[in-house]
Amino acid sequence: MVDMDSGLETRRIAHPTERIVTGRVVRLLDGYSREVSVGQPVLVAVLAAAGVAGLLMLLVRSVLPGGGGGARRRWKELRKGPEYLVTPLRLRDTTGRLCEVELHGHLPQSALHPADHVQLALRPQRDPELPPRIERIVNLTTGQLLTPRTATLWTHLGPPLLLQAMLGALLLLGIAAWSALR
Repeated sequence: MVDMDSGLETRRIAHPTERIVTGRVVRLLDGYSREVSVGQPVLVAVLAAAGVAGLLMLLVRSVLPGGGGGARRRWKELRKGPEYLVTPLRLRDTTGRLCEVELHGHLPQSALHPADHVQLALRPQRDPELPPRIERIVNLTTGQLLTPRTATLWTHLGPPLLLQAMLGALLLLGIAAWSALR
């Protein structure tokens, strides 16, 4: 494709459709943050179950001395999902095609460099306009297997809230089973 204004040839950057792509890293572009969406029904269910356990703990605290509650996060904070780093990565595949993919999450700084020979396992994103995201990287230059990790809904809610929600769900199931047996 030739740009009529400047006379310079511009190459189109492809979004690979293959599941596995092998090539050389051309460039890691500047990263930016993207937010994980939090579904309201999931959040309501977790908070309702945690509320049942919270009521039980409040009752126990009123009977027993000591034990203050921890800091609670507000609905707005929980509704706003966690952010994760998105780093666009350009590579030249084995056919010479320039491709763009996205790396979600963090990797050690020394894990990838321009000119590294890599094999990428890719997954398409929900938005077809976005390039596929990397699930796994095999850096054939260094022999490293790399798996980027991102924040999830469960890491955003946190173990204390999830444990409290599981306790609340078990209490509700126990009450339902007890009332069904009566």
